[in-house]
Amino acid sequence: MFQVNGLKEVYIYVIKGFRKEEIKVQIEEGNILQIKGEGGKEEANAKDTVWHVAERGTAGKSVAEFYREIELPENVKVDQIKAQVENGVLTILVPKDATPKPSRVRNINITSKL
Repeated sequence: MFQVNGLKEVYIYVIKGFRKEEIKVQIEEGNILQIKGEGGKEEANAKDTVWHVAERGTAGKSVAEFYREIELPENVKVDQIKAQVENGVLTILVPKDATPKPSRVRNINITSKL
């Protein structure tokens, strides 16, 4: 993940061997972004290729699969999240609301007795 600016976040995953139909991106309650892939085929990388993060299938299975959960900030525009797969790369654009939400910090009064 890297942040483009204060108004959006972009998540990028290398998912070589998976077709668009084999990837599922959804939002769960509590702003949890779920990314699932099932049915892809492992592809060999060139020996000089270095990936910082690459989704790989479960070893020993004939069908590759992966699963990720990402907790999103509260100020995301859930209904405007977009995802795209191109050339083995999944890109998820998560727009944020520009208006700041009130802080959830609440002071607790400290007394000498409970």
